[in-house]
Amino acid sequence: MSPQQRSATVAERLREKSGELTAAERKLMATLFANYPMAGLVSITEFARVAEVSTPSVLRLAKKLGFAGFPSFQEELRTELSAQLQNPISKHDRWAADAPDAHILNRFASAALENLSGSLKLLDHRAFDATVGLLADRKRRIHVAGGRITQAIASYLVTHLQMARPGVSLLPATHSFWPQYLLDIGKQDVLLMFDIRRYDARMLEFAASAEVRGARIVLITDQWISPIARLAVHTLPLRIEAPSSWDSNIVPLFVAEALVAATVNANWRETEARINELESLSETGRRNK
Repeated sequence: MSPQQRSATVAERLREKSGELTAAERKLMATLFANYPMAGLVSITEFARVAEVSTPSVLRLAKKLGFAGFPSFQEELRTELSAQLQNPISKHDRWAADAPDAHILNRFASAALENLSGSLKLLDHRAFDATVGLLADRKRRIHVAGGRITQAIASYLVTHLQMARPGVSLLPATHSFWPQYLLDIGKQDVLLMFDIRRYDARMLEFAASAEVRGARIVLITDQWISPIARLAVHTLPLRIEAPSSWDSNIVPLFVAEALVAATVNANWRETEARINELESLSETGRRNK
């Protein structure tokens, strides 16, 4: 079985079954997502107590998700926790062991298509639309942050949003500059963060500080879900595995472009006027060279 064909994460299973969950099971889902996956690694009685449900409710949820019982449910969570912490070398070794004979181009294309298909199947359209609503609201300032690898996508998103609307800024890659950017984050601002494994503790700290200042956090993450999710008003988890030592950013880039397209369409008249003005300024600059 290839890595792309392995079972869905517990979070993905929950999202897929969300329409079938009872009130008690939805409480368990919320408790788990508040500190994923650690919240589900306690004893069954403690998990039930925190969610304020009965222990039989926990067992029913585990079986509804396809597990034989709570121990196998926890074993999957432990496997996911291990996957979160994989480094590029161990990731390469795992893929190499499973690698078929097909050319890397075909294997990578197949992985990318499966990531996109799997992400779209489980992505909450309401969370996406609500995120667009925040990005399109010109009364809000938008701040975007990325990790060591996803900083490039964050920069790409900011470049396009700046052409569409005012009040958009990119946090620099150098963390020592972040406190002065935090000064400019206030109530009703939006902080959109890209955070995929292995998660950056400094980004979690920054998100917590921004939330205290009244910012609304939006998170774009992977299928194992960054701990920033417990602070976020909207979380967009995406599949990122690829036959490589590094994870694939194809789907996060796709979602970034989709967010730009939807944000532009939400306020097209204002955006059109801004783009026309930008083109005029650019043309003036070219003539003055």
